[in-house]
Amino acid sequence: MDLNSIIDKVNGNVVSINKNENRNFSFAFASDLMSDVLTIPSGSDETILITGLCTPQTIRTANVADIHSVIIARNKKATEEMIKLANEYNICIIESPHSIFRCCIAVHEIGLKPLY
Repeated sequence: MDLNSIIDKVNGNVVSINKNENRNFSFAFASDLMSDVLTIPSGSDETILITGLCTPQTIRTANVADIHSVIIARNKKATEEMIKLANEYNICIIESPHSIFRCCIAVHEIGLKPLY
């Protein structure tokens, strides 16, 4: 699924430089525990992360896990430090007003599969 379709489906607002708009995603993974994100198998660059954790550590973890787009749920706002890191690592940050659960349903409805 293309990133713009995902952004539309979660009523998202992109707050970082979006160099991933032509990237396609097949999987979604939702977690507030960054230690769980680090269990994602390598080579899972078609995975989008859905989280409510709004800290720079989220972006650092996404970078290590080779995740190129992060949906920040529950109407939380990315900090300037998060945006700076995301731009440096080429990670798209999408802010969504929806809950994590609702974001998961939304991306599933347009064809993304759970990673596990």
